[in-house]
Amino acid sequence: MPALVLDCDGVLADTERYGHLPAFNQTFEEFGLPVRWSDAEYAEKVKVGGGKERMKTLLTPDFVKEAGLPSDPAALADEVARWHRRKTEIYTGIIGSGTIPPRPGVRRIIADAHEAGWTLAVASTSAERSVRSVLDLAAGPGLAPAVHVFAGDVVEHKKPAPDIYRLCVDRLGLDPAATVVVEDSRNGMLAALAAGLACVVTVSAYTGQEDFAGASLVVTSLGDPEPQEIVTEVLSDPLGLDPRPFVGLGHLQGALESGAAGAAGRPGGPGTEQH
Repeated sequence: MPALVLDCDGVLADTERYGHLPAFNQTFEEFGLPVRWSDAEYAEKVKVGGGKERMKTLLTPDFVKEAGLPSDPAALADEVARWHRRKTEIYTGIIGSGTIPPRPGVRRIIADAHEAGWTLAVASTSAERSVRSVLDLAAGPGLAPAVHVFAGDVVEHKKPAPDIYRLCVDRLGLDPAATVVVEDSRNGMLAALAAGLACVVTVSAYTGQEDFAGASLVVTSLGDPEPQEIVTEVLSDPLGLDPRPFVGLGHLQGALESGAAGAAGRPGGPGTEQH
C-alpha cells in the first residue's frame, strides 16, 4: 500500500514567516536577549534544521558574554532548552489563534489518501507539540488522528540528514518504493532523497529560489478546485506528470511509479554518498 509523508512547516501551513519568526523574537524579548531576527536574517536561519539548533547559532563567545549567559556547556544547553520550551508555547498559541491558514490542497490530499487506504505521516524537525498543533489545523480534527507524527528530537541528525525519514519508514514498515514525500525546502528534499524516497516539492515563503534538482515535481502549491479555485503553477515537472489545475492523488502515484526507476540517479539514491 502506498504511503504519503508530509513535512510540517511550509507544507501543512506557511508557518515560518508568520508563526516561528515572531515566536522566536518574542522569546528573545521575554528572556532579555540582545537579538531580534529580521525577515532576511530568518530566511537564512530556516536552512538550519530544528528550533534549538537555530537558537544555538546565536551562541558566539561575544553573544554569550553580552547576554550574561553561562559559559558551562551543560548550563548553556539547559538555557537554550528553556528558550525553546517558551518559544513552542508562543508558537502553538499563534497556531491555535487560527490566523495562519492551511496551505491549499493539503486537507484535500490528506483526505483523498486516507480514503484510498494510504498510510499517512508527518515527519518534521520541529517540536512534536508544534507539529501536532499545525496538523490539527491543516487536517482537521477528523483526519489528524489518522496521521502518524515523527517530530523533534527523535533522531540525532536533522534534515538534510535522512534520519527522520528512515525512522518513519522503519517504524511504519513502509516500502520506500511506494512512499512519496511532500516537502517545501531543499534540505527537506535532500533528506527524503537520501532516504530513497520520491519527493514532490511545494515551495513556501523562504524556499522559492532554492535548487530542487532531483524532485519528481515542483509546484507553487498543491492547489484546490472550486470553490477555492487555487490553480497549481508548475515550476519543474521532469516526469511529465502535468498536475494542472491542481495536484491530485493520481499525480503522487505517478511520481512513485515514474520515480522508482530513476531512484539510483537521485541525490542520495543507491551509490550516492552524502557529505
